[in-house]
Amino acid sequence: MKDQPVHRLYLHFQELPWSMRVLYTAALLVLGMGYSFALIYIWASYAGRDGDPSSLSVKDIEIAYSGSKESSRLEAALKGPMSGMLPPGEINEIVAWVRRGAKEPEYQKEVKPILDKRCMLCHDGSNPHLPNLKGYENLHKMAALDTGVDLFTLVRVSHIHLFGLTFIFFIVGLIFSHAFVRPVWFKCAVVGLPFVAIFIDVSSWYLTKLYPFFAWAVLLGGALMGLCFAYMWVTSMYQMWIYRMPTQVAERGVTDPHVVG
Repeated sequence: MKDQPVHRLYLHFQELPWSMRVLYTAALLVLGMGYSFALIYIWASYAGRDGDPSSLSVKDIEIAYSGSKESSRLEAALKGPMSGMLPPGEINEIVAWVRRGAKEPEYQKEVKPILDKRCMLCHDGSNPHLPNLKGYENLHKMAALDTGVDLFTLVRVSHIHLFGLTFIFFIVGLIFSHAFVRPVWFKCAVVGLPFVAIFIDVSSWYLTKLYPFFAWAVLLGGALMGLCFAYMWVTSMYQMWIYRMPTQVAERGVTDPHVVG
C-alpha cells in the first residue's frame, strides 16, 4: 500500500511556493486558535449540569438538550455553567426562592438585588444569545421546569454550525490534501470523516431532545471532529516545515493519470 504511485496532479507542501506555504500556515494557526476557544466555550457551557463541574459527561449533554426533568432551567444553570459566577450562599438563596414557588414579592426583596449585582451585565436582554433575566416575568420563565433547549434555538444554532464547520473542514482538508499520507484510503477517510461527524453531531441534538440516550452520539460526533482536525493540523504543519520530501514524490516520473493519490 505504501508503494502506491503518486498522482500526476499531486503536489507536496515542499513543492509549493513559499507564499502558499505561508498562507496555509497562517490559516492553520488562526483556525487552530479558534478551535481551541470553541472547545473552551463548549466546556464552559455544558460541564457541570450534572452537579460535577470538573468534567463534561453524557449526563451534562442529556440535561442540555432534553432538560433535567427535576429542576428549573435557572437552577440547572446556577448549579452548572454559572456556578462560578455567584457565591454559594447567593445561589442557594435563589434556588430556595424557586422551590418555594418563585413568588414576586420575594423576588423584589431577595432575588432582584442579587441579579442586579451579579447577572445584569450579561443577562439584561441586550444579547440575543443569552437568557434575559431582567424583570420578574423573564426570570419566572427561567424558573419553570427545565425541558432543555427549545426547538427554535436548535434550528438557529444548527445552521450556524453546519455552515461554519463545513467551511472550517473544507479549508483544513484542502490544505491537508498536500500531505503525503499512505495508504490513500486512510487519507481520504480523514478528509471525509469530519463531515460525517458534523451530520451525526447536529442530528443528535434533536434526537437527544426526544431520546436522551443519543447524548452519546453528540459526544462521539464532537470527538471524531476534534481527532480529525488535530491529525490534519499537526500533519500539515509538520510536513510543511519539518518533514523531508518523500522519495516517491522527489523521484517520481510520469505516472498513470488514473492512479489515485
